[in-house]
Amino acid sequence: MSGSAETGVGGRADGTATGTAGGAGDVSRGAAPDREALIDVSRGAAPDREAVIDLDAFRHNVRTLAAIARPAETMLAVKADAYGHGMVPLARAALEAGATSLAVLDIPAALVLREAGITAPIFAWMHDPDALFAEAAQADIDLGISAAWQLDAIAAAGASNAPRVHLKVDTGLSRNGATEADWPALVSRAVELDRAGAVRLHAAWSHLADASPGDDATALGRLQRAIEVGEGLGAHFPVRHLAASSAGIRMPEARLDLVRFGIAAYGISPFDDQSARDLGLRPVMTLRARVASTKRVPAGHGISYGLTYRTEAESTLALVPLGYADGIPRIASGRAEVWIGGRRHPIAGRIAMDQFVVDVGEHPVAAGDEVVVFGEGDRGEPTAEEWAGWAETIGDEIVARVGPRVPRVYLGEPGR
Repeated sequence: MSGSAETGVGGRADGTATGTAGGAGDVSRGAAPDREALIDVSRGAAPDREAVIDLDAFRHNVRTLAAIARPAETMLAVKADAYGHGMVPLARAALEAGATSLAVLDIPAALVLREAGITAPIFAWMHDPDALFAEAAQADIDLGISAAWQLDAIAAAGASNAPRVHLKVDTGLSRNGATEADWPALVSRAVELDRAGAVRLHAAWSHLADASPGDDATALGRLQRAIEVGEGLGAHFPVRHLAASSAGIRMPEARLDLVRFGIAAYGISPFDDQSARDLGLRPVMTLRARVASTKRVPAGHGISYGLTYRTEAESTLALVPLGYADGIPRIASGRAEVWIGGRRHPIAGRIAMDQFVVDVGEHPVAAGDEVVVFGEGDRGEPTAEEWAGWAETIGDEIVARVGPRVPRVYLGEPGR
């Protein structure tokens, strides 16, 4: 990878930081990141652990997905602090790579992006009765709307700028979105407020359940029928959107005018039968730390809470300063592996809040050695997709749960 490695600050919805400031060195493309360049051993304030975010890999993924979606536009989801990667740096990189708009969960996150100087369209869709509709309107935030009370709240806010609204219909996922019975009233109210200049009716949209191709086809049909109903009530929808990562890749008929790409852009496959590598995508996050200490133990030695693991022979144990408080899933105890010294080793015993133990056998490992929990996989290290299997979950959760004690370090000049 080219460019510099920078320790950055990823914006959260409340404007707090997910990273810490610190120095880092240059990293060349194609080489394994240099441990000394990326982990500043002079910090000394906490055990060395970090999530290395490769912005060049992210840009590659966004370009790849945008090419698949074309002629539909690409909206890039940076919700949940960009799936744990850092919202502001990833938002900038997405726009640099060809995304034309961004998606976040709520208005506070959208306002953080605006405060960071991002002027591209930003879409937010989760609102409670106290949502900051006036602030959103003034900041020109696109709003996902599921109920007439939200439209009324926007009108009551009396902002001088009428926000663009995307009306959501529930096509089977059963989260937010108007039901078939409520849809006509929602559309009628939106048309009324559009004519009054309180909102600008911009889009009709929904979200797929990704249950089966048949279920997704049914959902697409429901959206199309809802649009027809809306048009019969006088609505005009310049934009229609339904597909996210999965349908954006495999369901061309669902791409419509815009695809909301999420986890695929972070280099994690949305499918069980294809990896990110199969899709031509590159994992963006590498989670790693240093061995905090080692010790030799005899055969039969119990490890961690409950002593669920005992050594089969005399062995070396390595302590790693990451635990479930940092997002390491406890359910992966006794299943997961990590990369130390050029090979994989098993996590021994239960993962604790702040640490886990690795049985490295007779392999020479010392305090300070690099531990890769997951990464791109090119050297044989585990990937986030493999961790998802060990934790009986999805790759989205593995990266999004990496906690704030883990600094984010950015490769590839964020915001260049």
